[in-house]
Amino acid sequence: MTLTTLRLSSSGRKVSYRDHGAGEPLVLIHGVGLQSAAWGPQIAVLQDRYHVIALDMPGHGGSDPLPVGSQLPDYVAWCHEVILEMGLAPVNLAGHSMGALIATGFAASFPDLTRRVALLNGVYCRDETSRQAVRARASEIQSGVVDLKTPLARWFGDTPVEIAAQAKVAAWLNALDLSGYATAYAAFAHGDATYAEQIQAIACPFLAMTGAGDPNSTPAMSQTMAEKVEQGTAVTISGHRHMINLTAVAEVNAHLLAWLNQPMTQKELQ
Repeated sequence: MTLTTLRLSSSGRKVSYRDHGAGEPLVLIHGVGLQSAAWGPQIAVLQDRYHVIALDMPGHGGSDPLPVGSQLPDYVAWCHEVILEMGLAPVNLAGHSMGALIATGFAASFPDLTRRVALLNGVYCRDETSRQAVRARASEIQSGVVDLKTPLARWFGDTPVEIAAQAKVAAWLNALDLSGYATAYAAFAHGDATYAEQIQAIACPFLAMTGAGDPNSTPAMSQTMAEKVEQGTAVTISGHRHMINLTAVAEVNAHLLAWLNQPMTQKELQ
């Protein structure tokens, strides 16, 4: 999967992405510390029916970072700029983890540009203990203390599939631009409630999917989000944790295809 590079005309920032297939546009946004290659198992299947564009998030892969101190709305604005620059709207939009936060913000802020939205391992209104823990990790990263072993142990079990996926993720994490990572992680740590009040206004087909064993992007969070959205669906995948797109490929792809096949309402089509 070859990377393509785009220079945004408004901000001048470089964006790298993977572009495959034809049809309705499906934009994919990965999580903090990863890159667009993490969507490889989805691209391989979905490109047969859709125009799949997997973006490198700012400060990841080949994309330029956002300024230090940028918060979630700045990443949503970046996504908006990219989608308009590429002439893709309206789009189907799927995000994983931090990418799910961006996708939520985009769908809430730009309903006319959103066909459908899917969240994989998304977070929503963390409890106080989890909020303090993730913000403490963000502060450590900003100070230059980067622990990559702990999240890998939290994200993966010991099955052969998970071990293979963990090796890929470890390679991406070890190739990080630390400044871009720190900025994105801080936005992730502080963004779980940014669009909480706006999520109920999302009117398009909405999917929130996570692993039963994900302690931070919990099934309860996915269920709560889906219940707040008129066309919301929550899915919990048993036996998996935070990287369901890599460890539960067949199930994730099947649910994404079902979501993509959901009809848009007449109001959305107007």
